[in-house]
Amino acid sequence: MNQIATYGPENHIVGTGIRMMCSENGLPEFLEREVDGDDAFNLVSVRTYRHTEGANGIMMVDDTCIEIAEWIDPAGLAFMNELARVFNVMGIDTHDVIEAASSKWNFIKLSPGLVGGHCISVDPYYLIQKAQVYGVWPRIMMTARRLNDTMGEYVGEQVIKLMNKKGVLVKDAKILILGITFKENCPDIRNTKAVDIYEALKEYTNNITIYDPWANAAHVEEEYHVPIVNTLPDDSYDVIILAVAHKEFLSINLKSMLRDNGLIYDVKGILPRDIIDGRL
Repeated sequence: MNQIATYGPENHIVGTGIRMMCSENGLPEFLEREVDGDDAFNLVSVRTYRHTEGANGIMMVDDTCIEIAEWIDPAGLAFMNELARVFNVMGIDTHDVIEAASSKWNFIKLSPGLVGGHCISVDPYYLIQKAQVYGVWPRIMMTARRLNDTMGEYVGEQVIKLMNKKGVLVKDAKILILGITFKENCPDIRNTKAVDIYEALKEYTNNITIYDPWANAAHVEEEYHVPIVNTLPDDSYDVIILAVAHKEFLSINLKSMLRDNGLIYDVKGILPRDIIDGRL
């Protein structure tokens, strides 16, 4: 007799084990597969489940719901990234606006930044493709994905502008990038957009160091052909870019690592305002 096996790949967060399965009340995704007598796995369907307060404790959701749920985040993040670009040219600090908006009880607090990983940066393409199958051209979805995908390059351009304004020579500048993983406090490097910052700056200088105490250096080299170090170098830099909000970075005296007239750019918006020269 055939049996049904379920597997929840989205429940496993690299670096955190299975805690999400026990503590998160979200929309974990399950792949439902039929197991035949030869132990071959044939994909039957993709469905989603989430904990409810009902009598059965589990509610089945239509298979398209998970893609829609995962689309809400990238659409909101794209809007915040676009606002950050607009506010930047207007001389308005995006995080000040976000804090003011957070005073409203119904405000959904999102911040601009790099959109990497798999769920938010890749899964929406499944819905985009399916929409086109049904004859719908999902303009907002596609535009949002394009905008989010260019944020690493945008950060690189902003850093170069700040360097020019401060009189820091861009050619052969010594740069330190803090973080390569796609999110903080985990070793996951899937589809990380921090690499795009490196690529944008590499055109002008080869003196770029990426420090990440969480990432596996061999895996990063294999996946992106980019060298990183797991120990903070004892050196000074023209530019320091905080790309990932690892907890280890908060205890570093970044100002002491800057050369004369050097600058700090804060992608995550977590550093004290008085030590940075720019942020999203």
